[in-house]
Amino acid sequence: MIFNIRQFAVSSALLGVVLLLCLSAGAAEQPTNLLSNGDFEAAKADGQSPKDWSTPAGVSWLKEEGGSHFLRIEAVPDELVTVYRVLAIKPECKALHLTFRVRVNDVKRGKAMWHDGRIILDFKNDAGEKLKPSPSHPNFKGSTDGWVERSVAFLVPEGATKLEVMPAMFQAASGSFDLDDLVLVETDPQPIIDAQGAATAKREADSAARAAKVAPQAPVTPADKLPPMLHVEGNQIKDTAGKHVWLQGMAIPSMEWSGGGENILKSVQEAIDNWHVNVIRLGIRENFWTGVGPYQKDGGAFYRQLVDDVVNLASANGVYVVIDLHRFRAPEPIHAAFWKDVAVKYKNHPAVLFELFNEPHDISWEVWKNGGFVSTDKRDPKVLAESKEKLKGFESIGMQALLDAVRDTGARNIVIVGGLGWSYDLSGILKGFGLDDRDGNGIVYSTHVYSWKDGWEQAFMKVAEKHPIFIGECGAPQERLEFIPASAHEDPSTWVPDFLGMVQKYKYNWTAWSFHPKASPVLIKDWSYEPNDYWGAPAKAALGGKEFQLKSLR
Repeated sequence: MIFNIRQFAVSSALLGVVLLLCLSAGAAEQPTNLLSNGDFEAAKADGQSPKDWSTPAGVSWLKEEGGSHFLRIEAVPDELVTVYRVLAIKPECKALHLTFRVRVNDVKRGKAMWHDGRIILDFKNDAGEKLKPSPSHPNFKGSTDGWVERSVAFLVPEGATKLEVMPAMFQAASGSFDLDDLVLVETDPQPIIDAQGAATAKREADSAARAAKVAPQAPVTPADKLPPMLHVEGNQIKDTAGKHVWLQGMAIPSMEWSGGGENILKSVQEAIDNWHVNVIRLGIRENFWTGVGPYQKDGGAFYRQLVDDVVNLASANGVYVVIDLHRFRAPEPIHAAFWKDVAVKYKNHPAVLFELFNEPHDISWEVWKNGGFVSTDKRDPKVLAESKEKLKGFESIGMQALLDAVRDTGARNIVIVGGLGWSYDLSGILKGFGLDDRDGNGIVYSTHVYSWKDGWEQAFMKVAEKHPIFIGECGAPQERLEFIPASAHEDPSTWVPDFLGMVQKYKYNWTAWSFHPKASPVLIKDWSYEPNDYWGAPAKAALGGKEFQLKSLR
């Protein structure tokens, strides 16, 4: 990495500059540029770099033919290239306005949506915690026709004592951008507040209009057309006639990050018609379900109807739906309240299974099952104990409490429960941490198997000898994802056939991740639903009945 912000403490000695943003009332009448040397004309004593600005690798201080200096930041693939300034803020400062000139040259976005050129603006408090709401980060892609002027105005959040200003190439694939004439001044907060209020009012009006039009898009499936109710028997899922049911399908994401979803019903229909699935895994979140997610003003009516439409569309075609609470780490009381509501709505619906919690991680098996304190403080707990500081965290209620919340409603639907290690490790189930079901149709344990994970036998295969398992997420990216060590990345051409061979040999229930062109590892190239060669095509073939051979376990 070119420049690692975490290696730097926010101090005047280390950063070389700390500015006071908010001036006296008299000074406010004549705004002063609070970013010293924002035109880059003043040089340091050595004459080789601009005063008050750093020029790490990838950053150049250049001069136009006409004599004006500017800063150029160039992309280094998969690296963060940035210039770092930190400014101190006084309590009376309420709003700021940043203007600048920028010239963009063929900036191509990296792997993520935010991997581009940008000016990162982060407010922090005395403890170094990032505060919300964050200002909108001006971002740059493509090219401009010479220099263009840009500006952004933003409020200062309560408790802010510092503002980090970081012009950066944030892991962009290629290109560069030039900056000049940066001017940061204190401004009147009222126009910003008024503009935000107008935007909020428009969103509310749009949401209300959409809520008024909420109506089922998929008709309710008649009771005699529903697929048979499922239950657990030994290490298999069976229907009411005692026939083994092998669930094979895919995960359709986006309702975990969007209150309206992205092509949800279209994807369900495509999965049924052309990919021959018999199960859909639908990730949702409790905030959207209750209508308190971003931009929701209809109490969640549209969102809940969309879930209902998925259930009706799938069940009318004999396809099951796994409703997945797509959360991470450990369950909290709000998640039990969510499941009580969902369980009442879909109580004993033959086509619906409940996946209690997406990916638990970084907790003990005891906390996983029965709940307990979960620390979110990344500092050394021993140091905190010595200084008598309290750990930051929350109380988890555990998986058993989620299961009990479902059963308390009288819902007998099969529940699916993910293990530890981001829902990969199920070994604790054989060590006394299995959940206790009562008055239900049984428990299926879930694992998420990706190409960078090994130790299949210990993680889930031994558990599968006694309990039915559901591989709720699986897949292999073609390019190594950032968090995967190079030594752990395996090419899909070797991993995919063995994985699918294992699934088929043992008839493990599975839903491939993901039926969305942006949530990697992806199955499809775009919204035409054409499968990619490395993961989508073989997964589609397996769903269609093609047999794969297991040659080697991982």
